[in-house]
Amino acid sequence: MAELLTDFPDRFHERPQVFLASPDFDGSAAEARSVEVASFWLPLGRNEGRIVLKFAGVDSISQAEEFAGLDVLVPAEERMPLDADSVYISELTGCTVYDGAIAVGVVTGVEFPSTPDGMRRLEEAAPLLEVAAPNGGEVLIPFAHAFLVHLDIQAKRIDMVLPAGLVDVNSPQKR
Repeated sequence: MAELLTDFPDRFHERPQVFLASPDFDGSAAEARSVEVASFWLPLGRNEGRIVLKFAGVDSISQAEEFAGLDVLVPAEERMPLDADSVYISELTGCTVYDGAIAVGVVTGVEFPSTPDGMRRLEEAAPLLEVAAPNGGEVLIPFAHAFLVHLDIQAKRIDMVLPAGLVDVNSPQKR
């Protein structure tokens, strides 16, 4: 079972080839393992919002446990096209967030708010940009249209107008 981070799970029907790599994957081909998705399903109930992937040649729980903790990666050239208001998480990573003229920090990841038990993503809640602040702390910034002024993926820049105090409240001092 995996966290579902795509709006296009049906892509596995047409393009079953994916890669598995550790979460700290550096992009080198030697670290990624090519696998084929033999089947998949979207569970209901307490696991709704996740996906179950069955890889070709993996026929037991003990074989599947070898893949625990790995990220499922889709090559950029095989990604589904997005509408103008959408962006891939990997495109946000490494972008510098600006609040007006002030650099808040660099995006290190994106967090999706979930139910208190962590079992289901809250679709109505804005994703949170995990931003490494210059003081060494982390700032969580809602990636909401209301705050976004301009996004330039090529320049790795996100311009926002954030509510007064948001950065201070969400940025603990480095200890």
